Amino acid sequence: MELLEFLREGQVYEVLLVTRSNVTPVGVVRKGERLFFKLFGGKSAGELKEHPYASLQVTNDVELIVKLALNVPVKLEFEGNGRYRWIKTLPGVYGRVKWREEPHEDELGKATVMKCSLEPAGVIAGVLPPMPLSRADFHLLEMAVDFTRLEVARRNGKIDVAKKLRERIVENYSSYRRFGGSSELAEAMMAALDEGG
Repeated sequence: MELLEFLREGQVYEVLLVTRSNVTPVGVVRKGERLFFKLFGGKSAGELKEHPYASLQVTNDVELIVKLALNVPVKLEFEGNGRYRWIKTLPGVYGRVKWREEPHEDELGKATVMKCSLEPAGVIAGVLPPMPLSRADFHLLEMAVDFTRLEVARRNGKIDVAKKLRERIVENYSSYRRFGGSSELAEAMMAALDEGG
C-alpha cells in the first residue's frame, strides 16, 4: 500500500528526507495527494535547489532519526533509479519537490524557510521491523528537536528562549529515564547541556 493511505491529513509525521547525497529528518504533513515539509537551510535544502527530486521514507527507529538530526554518523545502504535515491529496506515514496523560499520569524529570530511539497511519483517497497512504540522514544525525539533549536537560540543570543528549551530538554530527559530509556544519545545531549551552560 502507498504511504499516503496511512497518513492522516493535518498531522505531523517525522520521516526521513533523502536527497542526492544527504538524509535528514523532516516533519511532513499530508494535504490531499501532496506531502508538505519545511527546511531551514542545510545540505538537503541546497541539494533540492540543484536537483529537486527526493524520497520520503518511514522508520520506527527513533534512535536513527535522532542520530540524523544531531549529525551523528550512521551506516545506511542506498538504492536508486538514477534520478532518485532511497534507503534500502525502508518504505516510502519518491517524487519531484516543488519549493519556494519565504522569510520566517519566530522565537529563535529571523530566517529564510524553504517551503517544500512532494507529490509521490513512485512507491519504495520496504518492511519495518515489528518494533512497538516506546513511550521513552517520544521523549528522546522531543529532546533532539529542542536540542537542535537550543543551538540556534544560543547562536542568535536568545537567552530566554534558550533557557526554556534547556528546561524542556531536562524535563524530557527525566521522563525518558522514567520510561526506561537508556540511549547514549540522551546522555550526550545532557552532557552538552552542561558544557553549554
